[in-house]
Amino acid sequence: MKADAEAIYIVDDDPAVRDALSVLFNMEGYVVETFSDGDEFVSSAQKSTPACVMLDVHMPGRSGIEILKALNAESYPAPVFIISGQGDIPMAVEAIRNGAFDFIEKPFSAEAVLERVKESIAINRARQNEDAAPSFQGAESLTRRELEVLKEITDGASNKEAGRSLGISPRTVEVHRARIMEKLGARNAADLVRIVLGHPTTGA
Repeated sequence: MKADAEAIYIVDDDPAVRDALSVLFNMEGYVVETFSDGDEFVSSAQKSTPACVMLDVHMPGRSGIEILKALNAESYPAPVFIISGQGDIPMAVEAIRNGAFDFIEKPFSAEAVLERVKESIAINRARQNEDAAPSFQGAESLTRRELEVLKEITDGASNKEAGRSLGISPRTVEVHRARIMEKLGARNAADLVRIVLGHPTTGA
């Protein structure tokens, strides 16, 4: 399934949000498909892959988290942004753990959304051209996004620098970092470097 470079899927039960985002992306030359229902979106997204997905965390019926799980977002070829209100940060963090690329907080500026979506599409396209399987103990337990974050960390990038490089927020990098350390049994960045280089961690 090759990503359609022009398509953006918007999944939100609020017609005002769907309309506003549709106008924004249409003006930039994207083809926009909107969904007010999670099941309809999952069915469509499994048949053809858009360039990017904007998914509201609060949906009637299935929640945004359940939709991510149904989509198998961790291995889905297109970046999925979660749209969340300011009080939904714990839910946004949960969404990232379930494969969301990043989250966008309401109220959002059109310019910021456009910039982040364009950046995520470019990064995603570049990544698909350079997929190489990593070889260190525990690599298979990490998602594609976690492997990218791990590479940034082991290259010495701060959360802010890693976020800039990957097109995600520093807070999203923190969420991935915690998951990586938990999965690989690392206590700090030095442990992570040792694991990736194939050296065992020292005892506690």
